[in-house]
Amino acid sequence: MTAALDHLVVAARTLPEGVAWLEGRLGVPLQPGGEHPLFGTHNALLTLGGGAYLEVIAVNPDAPAPARPRWFALDTPDLRARLAERPRLIHWVAQVPQLQPEWASLHGDPLALARGTLTWTLTVPPDGRLPLGGVLPSLIAWAGAHPTDRLPDAGVRLEALTLTSPDAEALRAHLGALGLGAAATIQAGRAPALTATLRTPAGTVTLD
Repeated sequence: MTAALDHLVVAARTLPEGVAWLEGRLGVPLQPGGEHPLFGTHNALLTLGGGAYLEVIAVNPDAPAPARPRWFALDTPDLRARLAERPRLIHWVAQVPQLQPEWASLHGDPLALARGTLTWTLTVPPDGRLPLGGVLPSLIAWAGAHPTDRLPDAGVRLEALTLTSPDAEALRAHLGALGLGAAATIQAGRAPALTATLRTPAGTVTLD
């Protein structure tokens, strides 16, 4: 199976706050994304080259409350408290050609979604949690256009993704089964965590 890193997810308390924080760290502008009516969120984007991108996402204050828990654990008190300090790199998403039913138990149920002219299917746990605390990727299958098709290239590239997990061997096995064994460095630690090293026009930046 051909699987690859699709995008990194940075969560923020508000979208303007997240955009300002990332632009200040990276030294390049983000591009407007759009709204996600099913989850009451909105985002902004930055291409990382090679068909991958970075997303900053936040609750949309102008959208009605969703009928289900928001994705990426955005409704949880723990994440809300962490985002009150600063935006965070919380998750990553891997692209696959087609979603398989057996992945639902680990990654979440496949949901058909759309934003503007973009359509995709994404695994989302019913309670909105982050799979294995965020280190196990959500899985996405795009139908047609991809966000990077129309994002200007600001020269930012992902150099390394490091995943920390209390059960590093199990995570390594899961990613290997998906064909993602080379997508990230995996290390053992007390709590799940992600660190991304980005090369920017102004130098190297680390997000965590």
